[in-house]
Amino acid sequence: MKKEVNARTTRLGAEDAEELASQVNKIYVIKGKRVTLFDMKKDPPDSETLTKALLGPTGNLRAPALRRGKTLVIGFDADTYGEVFGS
Repeated sequence: MKKEVNARTTRLGAEDAEELASQVNKIYVIKGKRVTLFDMKKDPPDSETLTKALLGPTGNLRAPALRRGKTLVIGFDADTYGEVFGS
């Protein structure tokens, strides 16, 4: 099932981000050159840490945000995209 949400018209806040995070096993958060991996099954972060990583300064889910199966990627890094999405 493919679902696309336009961030310009639909804002996803803290509750939406936490719900999305609860549906996946791994979350890659990319900020600049730093890539942080959260393993939501083995060692989930506390709510404050997760919210801080997923939300931008406006309080909305950071973009781009892509989900493939049980993996969520927040931000952009070509190497991480290649690893996760197999390109």
